[in-house]
Amino acid sequence: MYHVLSFFSALSSASAAEEIIEENNGDLDFVEIGYVSNVHGLEGEIRVKHNTDFPDLRFGTPGKRWLRQQYSGRDEVVEVEIEEGRGHHGSKSWIVKLSGFDSVDQARQLVGATFLVRNIDRPELEEGEYYSRDLIGMRVVLKETGESVGTVVSVIDSGGNDLLQVLLEASAGSPDESIKQKSEKYESGHLVWIPFVEAIVPDVDMDKREMQITPPKGLLELNVRSNERSKKERRIIEWRERKKFQRRLISAKKKLCELDQQHIFHGLQYGEKSSRTLLAEQIVCVNLNLLQQALQAVKKPINGCNLGENLPDVASRKCGNPLKIPEKYLTNISMEKLDAYSEHGKTGVHLISKGKVATVLVVNNENPEKHLENGEDPTISHLETLLSDKQTFIQAEQRESVSIIFISPVVEIQLLEKLFETHDYFSFSREKVRFLEEEKIPVVSSSTVEQKNKVLMKSPWEVHQSSIGFGGTISALASNNILEDLIKSGVEYVEVCSISRSHLCGNPIFLGFVHSEEADIGLVTFDDKREVQDNFHVILPVKSMQKLVKQMEKLPLDAILKSYSHVELINKEWVDVIPSTPNSYEFHCSLQSLLDACSLDRVCVMEVTK
Repeated sequence: MYHVLSFFSALSSASAAEEIIEENNGDLDFVEIGYVSNVHGLEGEIRVKHNTDFPDLRFGTPGKRWLRQQYSGRDEVVEVEIEEGRGHHGSKSWIVKLSGFDSVDQARQLVGATFLVRNIDRPELEEGEYYSRDLIGMRVVLKETGESVGTVVSVIDSGGNDLLQVLLEASAGSPDESIKQKSEKYESGHLVWIPFVEAIVPDVDMDKREMQITPPKGLLELNVRSNERSKKERRIIEWRERKKFQRRLISAKKKLCELDQQHIFHGLQYGEKSSRTLLAEQIVCVNLNLLQQALQAVKKPINGCNLGENLPDVASRKCGNPLKIPEKYLTNISMEKLDAYSEHGKTGVHLISKGKVATVLVVNNENPEKHLENGEDPTISHLETLLSDKQTFIQAEQRESVSIIFISPVVEIQLLEKLFETHDYFSFSREKVRFLEEEKIPVVSSSTVEQKNKVLMKSPWEVHQSSIGFGGTISALASNNILEDLIKSGVEYVEVCSISRSHLCGNPIFLGFVHSEEADIGLVTFDDKREVQDNFHVILPVKSMQKLVKQMEKLPLDAILKSYSHVELINKEWVDVIPSTPNSYEFHCSLQSLLDACSLDRVCVMEVTK
């Protein structure tokens, strides 16, 4: 996707895309600016969904445009004249009147066509802004040494930072590598991703067709893919992967039809190939088992504002007396100062050093895209500080023995991988560090009129989804067979901690206490009532974890009433729906709900005091 790039625009913008370079017709390059979604009225007007940052210029200004349509399997571009255009209130649509199109039947022939303008008619950009197409082919060099790194081959909108895909050049030992060899190298996938932010790409010289970069340590080594298979072998593998994906897509569509969710497929008939592919990938990745359970949960919804009132009290499950300990002792471990807790501490240290413990850190960042500023994610910065402290968070001498698993939104997984690569895995064993995507469930409508609960669409090609809390963490571990692998490696306890509690994670006193109490689960609480939804810190023996994993077949989900704007296809037209009252359900599975479902009754509690 090609679009305007700017170091200085807000990274949290919903879309950085200006216009997509799409066609080459003779000597003219064309820029995609939108597509015809439907007809409007009876006078030959059409409704256009735009994908440009300049809609007034493109659709409100009369003049020449071009339309691309398929005829007999071929793309054809024809010139049209816009007579007038106006924005459609409350939506991303524009109502456009074209010269020579005066009836509904004439206008209907244009539905699905793509609007184009000439590349040479692109608006002038401000200093520090670039059209991504102009960056393609630019030489990339290290600012410090002037050493050539490679060439920009594509620019991707990742939802936060834009990413440059760079084809690495031949090694210094082969300066005379031929063009043919370089072409083969490109095909074999020697590519790296470089975030297009000022901190990493400080200088872009359009005249010299060169950009200088100052990459953090390890960035260029990250995601370098080397594939030594022959071209024929690669094609066979790609063909098999496509067939496998098609089988999964057909299976998922069949199941969604059984759940009366056929409307999800509508987007496969509209838009560009990249958009349709995005929707297909989401369809394949939907956890259909959880969705089916969620549709049953809507029969007993709860109000999102009163979520805590509908959950059981974990404190009522205590076995024995709680362990009370000042928070300052936990954040500044010194066994000499903790005589009262020395036995628990020694037991915990022994279990950690023997590799009996795995730590799961849950990065429950609700909207990571909006939290990105100046190319940095505050959650990642917090983790960097935490992991660098080898006295508080799992002491240095114990790290080689500990398995550590991160569960996070997909947009942050690459940032986490980069963070660990840059810091040599913070002394953890590479083989024992894993990164998993958080489990999500589609959001469904709460309509009582149709007596149906339909999955809501964020756009024609994107499903509205929300994370499901502690239950989603267990589901992610179960679906990736992580627990089985941990048991085989000798792990006896699994510590699960949300990022907000991570400063207490890996504490040997808590672990030793849970071990001595022979509890089903150990739980950290605070005397100032800081417990909030999805803010948890627990330790479970593997037997308890196995019970929780089995419960994934019938997850105790709560349906929570929420408000979601979405799109619907009505009379072959995509319509934006903006609710004035709650119109949908999110689904949540809390720690407390799982305790009820699995009969984990022996809970030992460590109360952290001021």
